[in-house]
Amino acid sequence: MTAGGDEDAVAQATRVSLRLLAERIEQLTGQIDELNQRLTGLVERHAPQLLVPVGIGPDSAVTLLITMGDNPEWLGTEASFAALCGVSPVEYSSGRQNSRRLNRGGDRQANAALHRIVFTRLRHDPRLRRTTHAALRRAKPVVRSSVASRDMPPARSSTWSGRPLPTPRYRGCRGR
Repeated sequence: MTAGGDEDAVAQATRVSLRLLAERIEQLTGQIDELNQRLTGLVERHAPQLLVPVGIGPDSAVTLLITMGDNPEWLGTEASFAALCGVSPVEYSSGRQNSRRLNRGGDRQANAALHRIVFTRLRHDPRLRRTTHAALRRAKPVVRSSVASRDMPPARSSTWSGRPLPTPRYRGCRGR
């Protein structure tokens, strides 16, 4: 066989493979479109108000409806739905301070749907984007340099007696 014949066979195999992949992509795109139409019809029939706000598509709406389940009357408040989706704050304490963290429980698919909705809305509404970025800037913790931390006096409790505190000894570190 000649070198030209090998190149023709490779080119022909590449064309056939690309044609088969393109046909498969068209089939899958058609199936996706059909499923989206069915989901949109279901959401419009059961909860049409979910599709009105920007950022909520049929897939996110269906996810939230599945999370609510057959008994939406059990969810009396937004807080109960937030807890069900895992986006409610949970208080915790280290003994001295009371703080909050985001709930790690709940339905992860609903949590992801809410995440997509929020960021889609932020992308489409510049007023929300400005207020969110301003709130994030205000919420940034103040970071001190190591020089500033070293120059500060040690923290004292209300029962401080004036004696210097002993140097802590850590495993693997030499004491002074």
